[in-house]
Amino acid sequence: MVRTASDESQGGIRTRGNTEKLKWKPSTVLSPVPVVMLTCKDQDVKPNIITVAWVGTVCSDPPMLSVSVRPERHSHALIASSGEFVVNVPTRELTWATDYCGVASGRDVDKFERTGLTPGKAEAVGPPIIEECPLNIECVVTQSIGLGSHTMFIARVVSVQVSAELVADDGRLALERAGLITYAHGHYHSVGVQLGHFGFSVRRKPSERRVRR
Repeated sequence: MVRTASDESQGGIRTRGNTEKLKWKPSTVLSPVPVVMLTCKDQDVKPNIITVAWVGTVCSDPPMLSVSVRPERHSHALIASSGEFVVNVPTRELTWATDYCGVASGRDVDKFERTGLTPGKAEAVGPPIIEECPLNIECVVTQSIGLGSHTMFIARVVSVQVSAELVADDGRLALERAGLITYAHGHYHSVGVQLGHFGFSVRRKPSERRVRR
């Protein structure tokens, strides 16, 4: 028996029958995952944008994240040399630019010029932010690990820039307003309907709460 998000509001438990499972080869099937545009720069080289989906939070205190990049990519050398990059979180309106920056090479084209994206000033690192992205996370690399096909860059978050319209009146970061996208097995998807919030599964219903006198 599996309790679902809809069951919470209906007060019931949904029973599912047995489903057939197929054995699958070990592969990168975890989905959906975030899709972001990294900006990077080294010395006199023009700033570059690379789209990656292998990215995630790895620590809360200090705030840290990781990104994985293939060594043959132009941006790999820029990140490895400078030790800095910016994670720019795109919206559904930026899907074309996001895809383009993942298939074109910065060795051949200026991706800012080709996409029309606007480079902006970062607060704490050398690479620019992408102004059109509502969330810009500036990072400094603390460790790099060769894993095989990819190098994982583990980085500390040193500054964050957020579009003002995404900050609610109570100061909460309302990213649900941004129209973010995700990536799943070669396809981009828009983030959908909210199904719950952290801790809703153990929250007491009003009828279960004791009235204090």
